[in-house]
Formats: sequence, structure tokens, C-alpha cells
Amino acid sequence: MASTSDIRNGLCIKYNNDIYKIIEFLHVKPGKGPAFVRTKLKSVTSGKVIDNTFSAGHKIDDIRVETHKFQYLYNDGEFYHFMNEADYTQIRLLESALDRPDLMKEGEVVTIQINTEDNMPLSVELPASVILEITATEPGVKGNTATNATKPATVESGAIVNVPLFINEGDKIKVETAKGTYKERIKE
Repeated sequence: MASTSDIRNGLCIKYNNDIYKIIEFLHVKPGKGPAFVRTKLKSVTSGKVIDNTFSAGHKIDDIRVETHKFQYLYNDGEFYHFMNEADYTQIRLLESALDRPDLMKEGEVVTIQINTEDNMPLSVELPASVILEITATEPGVKGNTATNATKPATVESGAIVNVPLFINEGDKIKVETAKGTYKERIKE
């Protein structure tokens, strides 16, 4: 058993007969009344995100998890297949278990949290940023240099990312996985 002071991003807890991962939290101490913790919880079974408020000192049922490095192999339409880098065993996960599946390319190494009680995978964490190649975008128009102007671009994993006007097809960019936003162009 843990309490609200142990809440952190990525913590997996049992709540309402389901397993949730904390994706956002904020400790609030109002001037009047007791302190509380405002959280956003994501169900690891359905992918549904809910808002919840815990009063300060509330006991929460945390789940012991282990993290393992897995390599993303392929997607067969319904399942995403991964291989454990330590013992080469393979697992498959539904798309709802992944935060940003559109930013994963084959061969990408991710961290998978596994419940130690039943060895079920709980969630997949991508690296903080990934490097992807632009496969399709409109060419930038000369003279169109408005401040912070962006255009949509499709990257090799299939995701659509807004990029600055000077980015062209074939360029490699760094994408922040938490928000799915452009970070910088990679020079070769």
C-alpha cells in the first residue's frame, strides 16, 4: 500500500477494479480546506483516460512492476509485436496499450512495464524523442517566412507532424514523443 505522497508519473495502481497508469498529477494545497492530489489516470486495459482527485494521505493500491527493454518488430494490423532484448522472447500488444504507436518505427527500442504478479505487460514507454525521416510534405514557398509558420509532414512511421516551412522530403527530424511535436532538424 502506498499513499498520495508516493504518486509519480508512470506509477501503476489498482483503482475501480482496473489497473491504471498515472500520466499526470498535481499536489494542491488550497488556503482553505485539506490538501489533495489531482491526477489523470490511463487504463492499461482499455486506454481510457479519466480524471480523479485523491484526498491527501489517501491509501492507494500500487502494483509492483518490472521494466524490460524490448525491440519493436512489426504491426500486423491488430497487434504490435516486440522482442525482449535479453532473452529474445516475443510478446504482442494491442494498440490501446501503446501511448504513441504512430511514432514507432521498426527496430525502435522501447521500455515495457510488466506486472510482476501475472507477467502481463502494462504499458509501453517510448524514448523521450525519436529521429524520423520525412516521407511526404509540400515544398516550402520562397518568401513565405512568417514567424513560427508550420506545415503538416508525414514521417516514415506514418504519423503526421507539424514542421517548419524549411523542412523538405528526405530530411530527418527529431520528434518529441510525449507531445508528438517537432523538435529539430537532424543534420547529416
